[in-house]
Amino acid sequence: MSKVQPVGAGRRAVFQSSLMSALLAGVYDGDLTVRELLEHGDFGLGTFNALDGEMIIVDGVCYRLRSDGGATRARLDARAPFAVVTTFNPSVTADLPPNLERDEVVRFIRRLTRSENYLYAVRVTGHFAWVRTRTVRRQDKPYRPLVEVTKGEPVRRFDDIRGVVAGFRTPLYERGIGVPGGHAHFVDDERRRGGHVLDFKITAATVELCPATDLHLALPLSDAFERADLNPDDLGQQVEQAENHR
Repeated sequence: MSKVQPVGAGRRAVFQSSLMSALLAGVYDGDLTVRELLEHGDFGLGTFNALDGEMIIVDGVCYRLRSDGGATRARLDARAPFAVVTTFNPSVTADLPPNLERDEVVRFIRRLTRSENYLYAVRVTGHFAWVRTRTVRRQDKPYRPLVEVTKGEPVRRFDDIRGVVAGFRTPLYERGIGVPGGHAHFVDDERRRGGHVLDFKITAATVELCPATDLHLALPLSDAFERADLNPDDLGQQVEQAENHR
């Protein structure tokens, strides 16, 4: 089963707080609260101040994913240094073939998209044979760059589990603004376990895509952001290492 509508069916906005390059540079404190982020949509991901867990927003509720693999509902006054949020109204829905791993799902999704030039919110819902994740630990000042923080993080695997992979597929020209390619987090159906997605294998799942035409950026008002090097020579390498190290 699949359902596809044209991207041009209407303008859709994504709201983003800060830049991926700022997070890479160690800008880990922001002033926007979860309450304020939820004013911009019901679906998204990000992190919390001091990298105190990963963030996932599904069905209008924000969860904090901890380094021990646990998930709890986030406080509305919790603050975030980086987040991407949208209202999830999918225009593409398809049943995934069984037994696909993450890279195969990415290739399947690519065939569903009409253009590589838009940003897509992506939701994969169903049963997973396994999901492999990692999650950042809370940091203390002075903050280290993200590539150093993510080195040696414990990898957790959840087997035979139902849940949601939520993420964004970002165009290559947005390198430094977002994460080119894919950036995804996972939470189980009970909203008790999850983390930053490294890999997974589905048993039976549905994928939904929500294309976006507008990107609204809110840059941090902080000394750390003002001083940060947002265009290092190895930006692409840093993004790959921080996001997709398996």
